[in-house]
Amino acid sequence: MSDLMLDVSQAAELKMAFRRHGWTNADIKTLSEGDLLGKVLMVIKKRAEIVRTEHLIDCSAPPFCPAGWTVKKHKPGSEKYEFDPAQISLYQSKKQKKEAIDGKELHQELASWQFLNANVLDHLLSHQNLIPEKWKYKFIFFFGTIYLSNSGGPCVRCLRWNDHSWEENWEWLNSGLDDRHFAIVHKGHF
Repeated sequence: MSDLMLDVSQAAELKMAFRRHGWTNADIKTLSEGDLLGKVLMVIKKRAEIVRTEHLIDCSAPPFCPAGWTVKKHKPGSEKYEFDPAQISLYQSKKQKKEAIDGKELHQELASWQFLNANVLDHLLSHQNLIPEKWKYKFIFFFGTIYLSNSGGPCVRCLRWNDHSWEENWEWLNSGLDDRHFAIVHKGHF
């Protein structure tokens, strides 16, 4: 073992690099645990490579349909959609920020937007590490897929945090959506 010394200027360099790349204190703690830093050192010494994991979602495929439900409308997207939170917006109507609005009204307001479908919801439920922390305590609706429930009413599935993990939920399309409810939309081509 060498006598590693971290002087003030090196600590400042690390701090600036962490900030530049969007690191959080939790990320730095994770980096310090286990053998992750050893793996990073292997990359620095050119004994290993970093391979980026792509999360490609087939948004053109038929969506999952809960038992007894049918798909009323499904807006297919790309066959190889790569989920990137930087390309996502959580949309709320201006009216919705003041009072609850009808889900149908919000859906109509979104007609010109690229809203994501339920295939993305199901992928996120299977890969919860991809879900941004700032989405907690919000209901995130995937208006790209509209269902008819077993009672025949139109509804939309959503993602929500239940204080322990992410789970799916749903709302009737004619329900009132308040300031906790958001539609997930894509900023570019979907």
